[in-house]
Amino acid sequence: QVQLVESGGGLVQAGGSLRLSCAASRGTIVNYVMGWFRQAPGQERDFVAAINWSGSSTYYSDSVNGRFTISRDSAQSTVYLQMNSLKPEDTALYYCAARRTFTEPTIRRSAEYIYWGQGTQVTVSS
Repeated sequence: QVQLVESGGGLVQAGGSLRLSCAASRGTIVNYVMGWFRQAPGQERDFVAAINWSGSSTYYSDSVNGRFTISRDSAQSTVYLQMNSLKPEDTALYYCAARRTFTEPTIRRSAEYIYWGQGTQVTVSS
């Protein structure tokens, strides 16, 4: 059993940056593929980014590619999401999640992720 805790959310102006963190409060994420998702009010939960076990492979949604960077520090069992050039449409509750496989056709599917955090709010003002 792995428990995930996100942090780093907040209020930022458009064009600004934030770095989200996801740590395992119980268990370890060393053997898991990690992903970030986000959900805006009234909308479905959307895939943002994923990273494989070693950090050597990453995958991004088109909407954040080139602006966001996912990374991991397995020694500290932490995953990061560096968000630059933020836009008001990035406003959402951001979740980290863990899964066992890194298969590109299914990497976006939230149903494939078995552990989830509670989320951290990101609000981007215009």
